[in-house]
Amino acid sequence: MLRILHKVPGLIAAILIVVITLSGTVLSVLPAWEVVAEVPSRPEAGLSVATLVDRIAITYPGVEQIKRSPSGKITAFYFDGGQPGAEVIDPATGIGVGPYQRSGFARWMTNLHRSLFLDDAGRWAVAADAVSLLTLSVSGLMLTARRVGGWRHFFSRLRGPLTGRLHVEVARFTVVGLLLSSVTALFMVASTFELIPEAENPPVFPRVVSEQTGAAPGTMALLRDTPVSALRELTFPYPGDPTDVFHLITYTGEGYIDQGTGEVLIWANAGLWQRVNETIYMLHTGQGAALLGVILGLMALGAPFMAVTGAMIWLQSRRARPRIKGNTPAGQADTIVLVGSEGGSTWGFAATLHRALQEAGHKVHTGAMSGFRPERYTRAAQVIVLAATYGDGTAPTSAKGFLDRLAALPQAPVMSLAVLGFGDRQFPHFCAYGAEVARLADQKGWTSLLPMGTIDRQSPQEFARWGHALGEALGHPLELSHSPMIPQCQALTLVSRRDYGSDMQTPSAILRFALPQTGRIARLMGRGFGKFSAGDLLGIVPEGASVPRFYSLASGQADGFVEICVSRHPGGLCSGQLLALKPGDSMQGFLRPNPDFRPQANAKPVILIGAGTGIGPLAGFARSNRPGREMHLYFGARHPDSDLFYGEEMQDWQGDGRLASVTTAFSRTETRSYVQDALRNDAARIARLINDGAQVLVCGGRDMAAGVAEALADILAPTGLTPALLKAEGHYVEDTY
Repeated sequence: MLRILHKVPGLIAAILIVVITLSGTVLSVLPAWEVVAEVPSRPEAGLSVATLVDRIAITYPGVEQIKRSPSGKITAFYFDGGQPGAEVIDPATGIGVGPYQRSGFARWMTNLHRSLFLDDAGRWAVAADAVSLLTLSVSGLMLTARRVGGWRHFFSRLRGPLTGRLHVEVARFTVVGLLLSSVTALFMVASTFELIPEAENPPVFPRVVSEQTGAAPGTMALLRDTPVSALRELTFPYPGDPTDVFHLITYTGEGYIDQGTGEVLIWANAGLWQRVNETIYMLHTGQGAALLGVILGLMALGAPFMAVTGAMIWLQSRRARPRIKGNTPAGQADTIVLVGSEGGSTWGFAATLHRALQEAGHKVHTGAMSGFRPERYTRAAQVIVLAATYGDGTAPTSAKGFLDRLAALPQAPVMSLAVLGFGDRQFPHFCAYGAEVARLADQKGWTSLLPMGTIDRQSPQEFARWGHALGEALGHPLELSHSPMIPQCQALTLVSRRDYGSDMQTPSAILRFALPQTGRIARLMGRGFGKFSAGDLLGIVPEGASVPRFYSLASGQADGFVEICVSRHPGGLCSGQLLALKPGDSMQGFLRPNPDFRPQANAKPVILIGAGTGIGPLAGFARSNRPGREMHLYFGARHPDSDLFYGEEMQDWQGDGRLASVTTAFSRTETRSYVQDALRNDAARIARLINDGAQVLVCGGRDMAAGVAEALADILAPTGLTPALLKAEGHYVEDTY
């Protein structure tokens, strides 16, 4: 429900929100501009209204009204020879510094912002826009809290695609201003249409006056006691009318003064409701609080930015959902495939499964988990659930309501169930939603077709292995060859290579490719080789394959080359082709950002832990490290004479301060040890660094990563910290294979 509340108003009102927030930004900055550029000077401290009136009256004897704007600009309205005039006044002299003239641009922008030039109909449209903005702000706050794992982690580091991260990042720092603007806008619209009570009644015009004239304003006690800083408006009696009076309005109250005696005829202090109205007006417009207006204006700019990024996220999710060909109606299918997806990628796996099951002779219906209706599956023998996990373990968009419907069933469905969870092991709630589906189904007594499976980071290989298990459960072979959409590739030309591992019969190499040249226009259009950093992924599509293999980059764009570490895997198609390259040869490749795996942008220490070719991105981090930031490398290999990648560079990086220390462990020497042994031997320093806020970055095989996690758990046990807690805080990040 939260996502619907957030998505629907945003899509419908996006254009209107952009218009209203941009015009509001301009209007909110105008008070600050007026303060800087238009107000001639500030009145001296303690200057009274009486003194100001005396100064103005010398130059403009026909003055009939004096106004002071919230920004401090003082304007005198007068008649001279029967002709009206208006001048902006320098309060220090009482002399005009220029004619008063309201900006036509400001007037046009105000009408656009308040009513879209459509009078009352436009005001109602603006009110609806404010409701949409308020709904988006509140639902966005709650969705962000859910995504990061609760309100305590509201400002924690974000993970995921760049567009989504930018959308949330901007929202986190602008939502307060958007909430304030939308709430105050609704209040002002309600006040305009008299939907809320009026302010307290102002003082009525006095019935009894002296009918005398001639008292000088400078002699009037109330004007002497009122500082110019409190003035809003002073209206003079109509010339020649002894029954008229002075009318004074200040920020503290309002009253009338006899023009003959100078006595206060009636006075009413500003009530609470009036002060509330004025405060809301100030908060919404910035009038009287120029700095606040600028801040709110800058925050308002977040709305059009989020409208654009939100639309991009929606379009990306739509494009990521493939059309299911030959989708059998649910009542006629023997196999039901239900999909729970947030960004759309899980639908691609569902399409592959749907196609493979059809080729195996099944009648398959594929749909969203939110459409779960077991009473419709009259011919189904099995239900297969593909469930991604959103945020801290909650249901993804297309799975809303599934658990509630399952819990409400009086008994378990008669068909069998298979659950496959999709997630990322770097997150603390890996496949948590899929696990919750499996747990509740088991609690209901729903028969399992096979144990729950998991897919880490959309791995086609893991999906294929799970497909074999599903085929065995169904009683026939099932080949799941999932090929994610491959981005446009660039030719990468090898310029140099350094070979390792020959003595250990494990050929490996550091391969350096020339940086592909991409024109500026092509980059703007999203084509070609984009910007990258060490830790991002290089996708290589080997000849004779449709699925890319990914290698962590050991270089950043600033290095001027593309570098990876490759080790030969038995039967490895891609690694074999890469290691067969000679300088001058080329391979097709593309970039995939991996923004979660890199040192945080702070001065805290960094602990780099890797083994084998996992040294690649760690070497890239060391190469780009600034001297002075404490960075420690723990590296495991087979033998120092055969597998010590970047051995010479490590010495250089230690020499110039980019690495504070290098600790190695070799598994094929007389003193056989692994990288986790090196960590245990250095337990005191590891614990101190992590207690000081160090970030841990681990890259290499999963068995190595599991050993590292176990070693760190033992090292940190006395401190009360755990690897899981560090992961949740973004201080422990893995890139494993």
